[in-house]
Amino acid sequence: MPALSAGTKAPDFQLKTMEGKPFSLSDALARGPVLLAFFKISCPTCQYALPFYERLFRAHKNRNVTIVGISQDNPQDTAAFAKEFGITFPLLVDDIPYPVSSAYGLTNVPTLFWINGEIEFASVGWSKADFEQINRRLADATAIAMVSPFLPGEDVRDYRGG
Repeated sequence: MPALSAGTKAPDFQLKTMEGKPFSLSDALARGPVLLAFFKISCPTCQYALPFYERLFRAHKNRNVTIVGISQDNPQDTAAFAKEFGITFPLLVDDIPYPVSSAYGLTNVPTLFWINGEIEFASVGWSKADFEQINRRLADATAIAMVSPFLPGEDVRDYRGG
């Protein structure tokens, strides 16, 4: 369970994207809700989960929501991870000593936060039910029909710890 839970004001932060551009949570929130996905490249559950979040990003890109990954690895390794797992949503690097991860009270990855000024939803590890809840929130926020992110016949686990 993440240290910061629903109802908590989300700590603002600024990090750089992989392309070196500044990213500010407050700026992103001015455009709409934000989904933060904290991860580490060596985490098997992150490797499993992030490609599913990529599918949501592709379905909702250029809408009034922001999906962003926050890596606890260096930019070179993070870029290799993105290429290997087909991640195209913006990635930020939270360098050691992980100030943003610490501000959010992370104990495990992946950890996700749905933020709309305050944290409305938090999830640790992979939970199909939590993923489906985020999918519903994205559909509500973008006013488009909920996407079906799972492929026919795809084996999707109900839970995988982080």
